[in-house]
Amino acid sequence: MIETVERLNNQAIILAKDGSFKEAIACFARAITIEKDNSLLWYNLALTYRDAGQLKEAKDALFKAKDISPDDQEILEELSLVLFNAKEYDSALKQCMEGLFTNPENFRLWNTRGVIFFNKGDYNEACESFENAVYLNPYYFDALFNLRDTYKELGNKIGENECNIRLRDLKKNGDNL
Repeated sequence: MIETVERLNNQAIILAKDGSFKEAIACFARAITIEKDNSLLWYNLALTYRDAGQLKEAKDALFKAKDISPDDQEILEELSLVLFNAKEYDSALKQCMEGLFTNPENFRLWNTRGVIFFNKGDYNEACESFENAVYLNPYYFDALFNLRDTYKELGNKIGENECNIRLRDLKKNGDNL
């Protein structure tokens, strides 16, 4: 059987899904030796590292993917999340802002930006970010949930109650995006 990038990528995804991270990483590494400038391979490798709990390696692979495809929103989203999870808040915010500069309607990046500010204790910036995310996607459960918690921190009972009503409606209708 001939090794192709597509086969190696697919095999690695299957291995990672089964928790065989070491083998999956080896498949991605082999595929990358064949096609070094394939941002999807680097992205998938990063997800595998992330799932294996290797955040530094995930971050390095995502930066490589970003070098190849600098405007790819999925790469920027994942990079900001990995940086956030590594507690590199300023770097995570920088990635969010780069993504929002090229696509200001990316509600997931607005939500991630809000999560970062919330964790930094800047509830006003967090609130603005979550409000943008909810404005762009009123059915985005995570952003609405985060907005409710931010309103609570800010003492905004009316906003908190409105979010609770909308969250309850989303749950009832099964619209948890």
